[in-house]
Amino acid sequence: MKRIIPIIACAGLLFGCASHTPTHMALNPQLPAIESQGIPAKAIAIEMIDTRSANFIARFNNEGDAARLVSPSESPRRQLEQVFRDGFTKAGYRIDPSSVNHMQLQLEKLLTDVSDTTFGYQATNDIIINVIASNESKTFTKRYTARNLVSGPFSADFATLELSVNDLLGDLTAKIINDPELNQFIQQ
Repeated sequence: MKRIIPIIACAGLLFGCASHTPTHMALNPQLPAIESQGIPAKAIAIEMIDTRSANFIARFNNEGDAARLVSPSESPRRQLEQVFRDGFTKAGYRIDPSSVNHMQLQLEKLLTDVSDTTFGYQATNDIIINVIASNESKTFTKRYTARNLVSGPFSADFATLELSVNDLLGDLTAKIINDPELNQFIQQ
């Protein structure tokens, strides 16, 4: 009888841990590879805004049940703003909030949609960032999108989902910072 009590206690503890599902995902966008623009340090003001209609970044779709929504552990707007500031500085620009050359980056969509399949899960990551750059006389607008698909056996684990979203964010921020069309406009 004495041996059964610890076994039941351990089983209950393991069951409690296994049924715990995280409520937040950790985004950690990294500074991508940057191409130096080889120009004298041109001043630009950078502003990142979040125009998403909801704060969650992952939606676990359960057939017949309400979707489980997962929020970011930190503000994606602040994290991305820091990546863009560091990236454009590394590219050769000087960040100056009072500059007439202004760039607004709008986070329109950042969502991981997860669905169960017959033999596992499928997750679609979508990111959309709109860039509106302006100088004294002109405005440049461009929409940047990135999408990838992740699938695997069993159910989705947060580490795999976080890694795929962070990789996609790195690809998209590199695409924006290194965009020759955007850089040409900024240098005018």
